Amino acid sequence: MVYIIILAIIFILLLIFIGNYNSLVGLRNQVKNAWSQIEVQLKRRHDLIPNLVETAKGYMKHEKETFENITLARSRAMNAGTVSEKSKAEKDLSGTMSNFFLAVENYPDLKANQNFLSLQEELSSTENKIAFARQNYNDQVLSFNNKIQMFPSNIVAGMFNFTPEVFFELEDKKEKEVPKVNFS
Repeated sequence: MVYIIILAIIFILLLIFIGNYNSLVGLRNQVKNAWSQIEVQLKRRHDLIPNLVETAKGYMKHEKETFENITLARSRAMNAGTVSEKSKAEKDLSGTMSNFFLAVENYPDLKANQNFLSLQEELSSTENKIAFARQNYNDQVLSFNNKIQMFPSNIVAGMFNFTPEVFFELEDKKEKEVPKVNFS
């Protein structure tokens, strides 16, 4: 009778162990999938930018430095490896693109160009998809990191070297601040 109880306890512990391991693997794969969704949207963004720049070049002949900055920022973003590097490079690319769109304001003919407007709308839509993909990624990272830090799954995580994933965060404190609205 004692052997049956011991075997039952061992069996239950084994089921808990297997369940925790499989859960950790599933969460890790969800994090990887969420990251790949970000990569898909970033690739789309990187592919749209040269088309937008080429359309604008005909109108903005005196903005050579702006175009060079976009090209360099895009290249750095495409070549970034880790989540942290990618986050910083994409933040820099966003800043460069903001400067580009500020420069576009000085060219009314360009702002009215249908091809440019279409590309700008596609880029805006892609930016929204990137934001949603980043949010999903961070949600998956949170679930995974919680699982590897909570008992009893933290024991299994430690045994099989599951390590915390990095959040895709904004690095600029100004971007985190709530904008001030003043109607006076």
